[in-house]
Amino acid sequence: MSQSGYAKDVLVSADWVAERLEEFQSDDPAHRLVEVSVDTEAYDEGHAPGAIGFNWETQLQDQINRDILDKEDFSALLGSHGIDNDSTVVLYGDNSNWFAAYTYWQFKYYGHEDVRLLDGGRDYWLENDYPTTTAVPEFSEQAYEARGPFEDIRAYRDDVENAIDRGVPLVDVRSPEEFSGEVLAPPGLNETAQRGGHIPGAKNISWAATVNDDGTFKSADELRETYSAEGIDGDESIVAYCRIGERSSIAWFALHELLGYDATVNYDGSWTEWGNLVGAPVETGSGE
Repeated sequence: MSQSGYAKDVLVSADWVAERLEEFQSDDPAHRLVEVSVDTEAYDEGHAPGAIGFNWETQLQDQINRDILDKEDFSALLGSHGIDNDSTVVLYGDNSNWFAAYTYWQFKYYGHEDVRLLDGGRDYWLENDYPTTTAVPEFSEQAYEARGPFEDIRAYRDDVENAIDRGVPLVDVRSPEEFSGEVLAPPGLNETAQRGGHIPGAKNISWAATVNDDGTFKSADELRETYSAEGIDGDESIVAYCRIGERSSIAWFALHELLGYDATVNYDGSWTEWGNLVGAPVETGSGE
């Protein structure tokens, strides 16, 4: 496992996973591999052997409220897929782990101790010719009991309002076009807000600035340099947000887990919530 000066041992390489595929395919719950995406079409076409497929939209989100699963439903989901509280869970997905990073954050919200990201995600696995299969694993059900929730890694609208008042750094990881208000969503994705722009005082540091061309995370020194250039050095609270909370999970992972900036929180309501709130302050333009 490559350390690259990271604060926590939470990234695993594709080689690390490949060397343990037998363990990930075993019914023993000690190791579990999970591919996360907004649909399972890619998973159905081929995935790492032993990988469970989670649909972020239908399995990891409450289907009535716009919220993550509650503790009981999260416990039931994991247990039904052969995951127990002591499992080493490795998550990966497409788009440089957007939804896998969100799921990692969700695992930590409910207190799972040993969860990691596959560096580079699904694209790296495929582009470097690691083995794939269409077989869907079936594991014996396990008893899983979520802990927490641990609210110190999550921000709500009140927290964001307080952050504005206190001058707490806000990191908007969306594209410059979304940040300025020129567009409401990335190309091809549904517009989920009534108005465009950004939260007042936010810095626009794209999620893409945290990863290399192959989707792997940049080194700790490179990450520190990226954020310190915008005055963010971990000395105070940091709020990350995007459109629906998945891209900001990449920034949260980089800041909180890789750099060890423990006061970093993910505002998963993000622009879908803020851009629809009546009376919430909004700024447009580049912010410069």
